[in-house]
This record gives sequence, C-alpha cells and structure tokens, in this order.
Amino acid sequence: MPHPSKKIIGSMSNELAGKKVLLAVTGSVAIYKSLDLARNLMRIGAEVNVIMSKDAVKLISPEMFKWATGNDVYTKLTGYLEHVALAEDNDVMVIAPATANTIAKIANGISDTIVTATALNFIGMKKPLIVVPAMHLQMYISPQIKNAESKLRELGVEVIEPEIINDLAHYPEVEYLTYRLTSYILRGKDLSEYKILVTAGPTREYLDTVRFISNPSSGTMGIAIANEAHFRGAKVKLVHGPLTSKLKPYVRNTTYVETTEEMLNEVIKSIEDEKYNIVILAGAPADYKFKATSSTKIDSHSEIPKVELERTPKISEHIKKYGIFLVGFSAETVNSDDELINKAKIKMQRHGFDLIIANNVKRKDIGFSSEYNEVIIVDKNENIIKLEKNFKTIIARKILDIIKDKLKNGRF
Repeated sequence: MPHPSKKIIGSMSNELAGKKVLLAVTGSVAIYKSLDLARNLMRIGAEVNVIMSKDAVKLISPEMFKWATGNDVYTKLTGYLEHVALAEDNDVMVIAPATANTIAKIANGISDTIVTATALNFIGMKKPLIVVPAMHLQMYISPQIKNAESKLRELGVEVIEPEIINDLAHYPEVEYLTYRLTSYILRGKDLSEYKILVTAGPTREYLDTVRFISNPSSGTMGIAIANEAHFRGAKVKLVHGPLTSKLKPYVRNTTYVETTEEMLNEVIKSIEDEKYNIVILAGAPADYKFKATSSTKIDSHSEIPKVELERTPKISEHIKKYGIFLVGFSAETVNSDDELINKAKIKMQRHGFDLIIANNVKRKDIGFSSEYNEVIIVDKNENIIKLEKNFKTIIARKILDIIKDKLKNGRF
C-alpha cells in the first residue's frame, strides 16, 4: 500500500518526474530544514530517499524523514552494502546539511559512515553529488574546510554556498535551494561557456517627481531567465527596473535602472566592458516619455498639465551592431496564435532579433504580473515553437534550452 505522503509527488509540477534523489542529512542543527526540502522536491516530481549520519539521528528521529518521504530511512552501514546499492539506485545525491566533518571526510576519501561511503560511490560512478555546507562561520572559513571544498569541486562535486548571516554559515533558504537543485539535476552546468545579459521589469518615465508612465510588468520572466542561466553556470548580468515579482533574483551581478534611457546605457556599457555575447531583452521598457517634465511635484489643485509624448530609444536598435545573439520579447494583445506569430515576425525583422519570444498579454492568466506564461518562439528562419502554459521558471529553462541548441548548432 503506498504511503500517504507520496500523494504530494508531482502536486506542484513534474519537473523532476522520474528522478530519484538521495537526500543525506548530517549532524547540524539545520537538519530540520531538510524535511521541507524533501517535501519540496517531491512536490515537483522527485522520489526522495533519505540516509542519516549517526549524529543526525541524535538531533531528529528517522521516523520524521520516513513520514516526510514515505520511504524507509538508512542510518548505518551493514553487511548488505547499502552504500553501493543506494548509489546505483538513485540519480543524484544531495548532502544537506553537510557538516565540516562530513565535507573533510569525503574530500579525503574517508568512508566510515553511510553518508561518506555512499558519497564516494557517487563520485566513483560519476553521478551528481551536491553538498550544502551549514556550520559556524569560523569553521566554514577555516583553511582545512576551504581546501576540502576545493578538492570536492575538482572532483566534480557541486558545492552550494551557505548564506552568511552574522557568525553563521546558514543552510540556504529552502525555496532557493529547491530551485537551484532542480536546475542542476536537470541541466548541470551546461551554460558555463556563455556570458548572458538579461533585462527585466518595467521602466518609468517621469512627468514630475512622483508621476510617471510605466506598465504592469513585474520582472518575473526576466528574473527567471537570469536565475536559470546563473544556476547553469553562465556568467550573468541582470539589468532591471522597479521589480514587484515574488521571485527573487539570485544573480550576483545586478544593476537597477529607472528610465528606458538608463536601461539602454547600462546594457551598452555592459556589452562593451564585459563582452556579453548573448543579450535577452525580457524587460518591458516604456515606449514613450514626456517631452517636458517638472523638477517638482505639479500642484493638482492649481493646474492641469498639457502633456506631449515622444518615443524612448529602442534598446535593440543600438546594440545589434555588437554582433551578439539577440533575443527579444513581444507582448501583444491579440485574438489568436496566428495573429501573435505575425506580429512577432514583424517585430523580429524590424529590430534584428535572432530569436523572438511572443506572448498574449490580453490573457489575464499569463504574462504581466503572473507567475505563469505561455509563449511562442520564432527564429530568423521562421521556425516556430510553442511552449504551453507553465510556471515562468520552467518556461525560462526551455527558452535557454532553445537558445543553447541554436548556438551549438550554428542555426542563427
């Protein structure tokens, strides 16, 4: 009879459907967060098995992880070679939290616990092994642990940096960890040879100090693309306007702008200074600005301003000359996919995009200020791919897959 906990598998998405994740927990007080991590991975489709070190068992009962996953929990080595069978049976191993003791042992080939012995089998089989350190900061930054981390990376182990807060190297936020693990499990570091600049969010064009033209863009689509590219190893810069997205940007290199001209200038500067070779214009810069503006707030009781608009610069028109792979977005209000495709083709030709991603913002269930999107992608050869409605994080992954495929095969 299936364990009731297994009912949540795939309840949010099927991103990890068919993947078997071995979650190893060691003796850190952050261990309780791994219950939520296990459940999160299950909600996006994974089957999760758990192994625990003897010190982890002192902190939390194995029964809690059995309840969380619906699977028996392994806590020690016996004569049945669990460390070999678990490595053969699971697709990926995640050690979270990973203590200093565990990190040092794996780096130096010491296999005296079920966690370290299984980890060595994963390394030997060249299967993905992900380590999530959590400990006091003084211990984390010690030369011995930094050297051990370096050894693990040389062996192909993915080490996810802890969140540094005061004197602690914290277990990362569970939502972030789930997001990053998912990307790594599915794609590894397949974009590590690329330098990608992404724009996100709206811009604002001010009439006076408090009033402006803008649009409902939250920035979620651009953030999702930037995060996914970053997790997959690309060097990424995010240039963004005022964001209202619930999705956090995890890219380290970000620049905030307000106006369309500021966004344009930052994009040009970044291309020239940092040599980005892919630019994804997922932002929604304002198309118009006021011809005359006030440096103080206009008194609404004494005057009604007569306004005249003029066009803002089109970012794509100023950057194609750099020889980059240029991806544009086309947010349209249309009545059919055919109409959307036709508008996207016109925009692609007008602006010189190598690829254009179109969506119908007439729909209220996708696009602006939604966590979902449905897009149609058109390339210069008028090949068309439709990505059905899904979370923007999943759409972002598929968009980057298509870009990578075209670059790898020279189809642009």
